[in-house]
Amino acid sequence: MSDAPTPTPTRLARLGLLVRMTRPAFLLLTVVACALGTATAAACGCGFDAPLALGATALAVLAHAAGNVLNDLHDARNGADAANTQGIFPFTGGSRLIQSGVVSETETADLAKALLLFLVPAGLLLAVKAGGGVLLLGMAGLLLAWAYSAPPLKLMSRGLGELTVALTWFLVVVGADYVQRRQFFVIPASAAAGFALMVAALLVINGIPDAAADAQVGKRTLVVRLGPLGASALYGGLVLGAHLWLVLSVWLLIPPTQALWGLVSLPFSLAALAWLLWHARQPQRLKPALALTVAATLLHGLGMTWGFGLR
Repeated sequence: MSDAPTPTPTRLARLGLLVRMTRPAFLLLTVVACALGTATAAACGCGFDAPLALGATALAVLAHAAGNVLNDLHDARNGADAANTQGIFPFTGGSRLIQSGVVSETETADLAKALLLFLVPAGLLLAVKAGGGVLLLGMAGLLLAWAYSAPPLKLMSRGLGELTVALTWFLVVVGADYVQRRQFFVIPASAAAGFALMVAALLVINGIPDAAADAQVGKRTLVVRLGPLGASALYGGLVLGAHLWLVLSVWLLIPPTQALWGLVSLPFSLAALAWLLWHARQPQRLKPALALTVAATLLHGLGMTWGFGLR
């Protein structure tokens, strides 16, 4: 029998709260991105180092968690989440933990600092094992996660949020491949491009229910700038572009034909687009489109991952 102390309910509740602060449901995007990058490396005969894959995935998930916590912190400070009474939880409007009084801004800032402080030495250790390119990718990813929300850059408020998240998840896929391959290569970049477009589309549609609150506090996101119809058109361009790019890249012989399994997401994207176009001016009715978009994004990455595994 172990003599280790059993965690008290208070400790378990505290741990659960810390997890909730990271918005864990969205962290699955990063897990899928890492799986895709690992699969592209394995498909090229670069082998599969399970401990390195798990370590890279864990660090990427923690970096995503830090970005989510920073976003909640700065949306609390600028008043966007407090003003957002029309968000569609859990898809939009942040975790709402600060607004409901469950945690304070100070506690949120402390969690973000703790995650970032852990990521620095852990990233250095991974770079020692996998190569210096990991360090460059990690630094770029952390910079983008910080610049997305935090002043003075506040890229999301300058209409650059979608570009920022697209670049971030592009780097995640490429980074997961690099950990296995030890060099940069065109095939993971090709797969990453389509997945990044899908993640950008997810941010666009999530921003539509939040647009009124964002505009109220001077947060000039791309959706605020474009309006509901313009944002809907952009969403359509991104999801259709992601699927067209997959077909074109296979035709260009960049990834193998099996990568076309990523097209399994197309019906979900088309259904979401149709719903969005029909209800673009009624953001409170967009929950089905939001759910379909999440499913499409995950399936696009998982479909390609499966395809690369069928070499």
